[in-house]
Amino acid sequence: MYSDKFLTFIKMWEEEFAIARSIDEKVCEDKDGNPIPWYTYPAIEYLDQFDYSDKSVFEFGCGNSSKFWAARAKKVVSIEDNLKWFEKWQTELVAPNLQVLWRDEGEIYENAILETDENFDVIIVDGKRREKCCETACKRLAKGGIIILDDSDRINTSEEYRKSVAILKSAGLLQVDFYGFCPMNNYTKNTSLFFSRDFDFKTVAPIQPINGIGNLWSMGRKNRKEFYKNNK
Repeated sequence: MYSDKFLTFIKMWEEEFAIARSIDEKVCEDKDGNPIPWYTYPAIEYLDQFDYSDKSVFEFGCGNSSKFWAARAKKVVSIEDNLKWFEKWQTELVAPNLQVLWRDEGEIYENAILETDENFDVIIVDGKRREKCCETACKRLAKGGIIILDDSDRINTSEEYRKSVAILKSAGLLQVDFYGFCPMNNYTKNTSLFFSRDFDFKTVAPIQPINGIGNLWSMGRKNRKEFYKNNK
């Protein structure tokens, strides 16, 4: 038998995070069907606080995260190394500010970000050859920008990830780790953000942090007191 309090917790995960549908249907979407990245939920909620309307984004590895960023940023460039997936994304990832490119695995892949002299405010390393991608990402990170390294908990078993993190930290970036559950998985992982020391992105709301999903203080006073009384 489960307590009512525990069932309320499960209901929040099912309804507010839509985790059951995400796992069963293998989709990276929120409860309203909006695309979200395959990062941890704490990382997604943190990143969603900022205004990217004047920012450019580069992704090593595309997917629903590309849609997420395209809905927020001024420009998004995403790299795919699998030709079959690239053909699929060509029809599914369509937005006027989104460019999806195919670059074969190898030096061509990690050097895709060096094809122009453009710097990017947000760079996501979430595809192949992450060590090499971290090296080139540091060369194209705009002043005050951030680099996102997903699945960074693999550092515990992977030499590639140990080198990737070392590269980013040696570039003077500040590491903040976001542990937790993520879409489509029934286990936890980690998404790490590496901040320039002069990071100062504007927020969407006038205050930070904003209330996250299921937060008690997002409720009105009366509803909050009632919820607390029934679940203490």
